[in-house]
Amino acid sequence: MYQWMAWTTPVAVFFTCIGLMLGGMTIWEIKSPTSLRKGFLPLETTRGDRLFIGLLAAAYTNLAFVGLSGWLAELMSLEADPSTWISFIASMGLLVLIMRKG
Repeated sequence: MYQWMAWTTPVAVFFTCIGLMLGGMTIWEIKSPTSLRKGFLPLETTRGDRLFIGLLAAAYTNLAFVGLSGWLAELMSLEADPSTWISFIASMGLLVLIMRKG
């Protein structure tokens, strides 16, 4: 059933982090309702808005890395494609930046 997707450890960790974030944000919203805030994003956002935007950015960062990894391996004369852990760390950093400053 899941043969169409490359279920590697970084992919499993990525989806586990998303699930934990959604659960944590739900509990946080119940305990402390959010208000609108203006950061570097061009609109006023709530925590949930920033999480959604951050998750989209993280997903696109990972997809771009996977799409460009062959080209990066060629460019840097690597024997294999770069590790997807690199894109995982970059995407989680981007998510944290959007959540904190967005």
